[in-house]
Amino acid sequence: MAKVFRLADCRRRRTFVGFDRHELNLLLTLYSRRVARGEWRDYAIGHGDGKALFSVFHHADDQPVFEIVKFAPGSDVRGDFMVSSGRRTVERGRSLAEVLTVFDRQLQLVSTGN
Repeated sequence: MAKVFRLADCRRRRTFVGFDRHELNLLLTLYSRRVARGEWRDYAIGHGDGKALFSVFHHADDQPVFEIVKFAPGSDVRGDFMVSSGRRTVERGRSLAEVLTVFDRQLQLVSTGN
């Protein structure tokens, strides 16, 4: 037997998450420094259910080298921000500035997994 859902109830549960102006400034400053060094070439901003993504690429047609994720407040995720490379979590933290400090270390792409 089919179950009936009210669309209004489903829409209320979706949480839009986006980067604010200060966060975008931090992300684009980091991005521009890495582009100047020749490490990164492209970026993309995406939104999922309960999260926002800032993905950086070494080549435009590759998989992201790094993804910086902002989760919805109050989600069951440990930390509000995360930096990942492929399936590996590189850093988690409560603020974007905190997780971006991982890029102060000399992180380099070792393998794309292809």
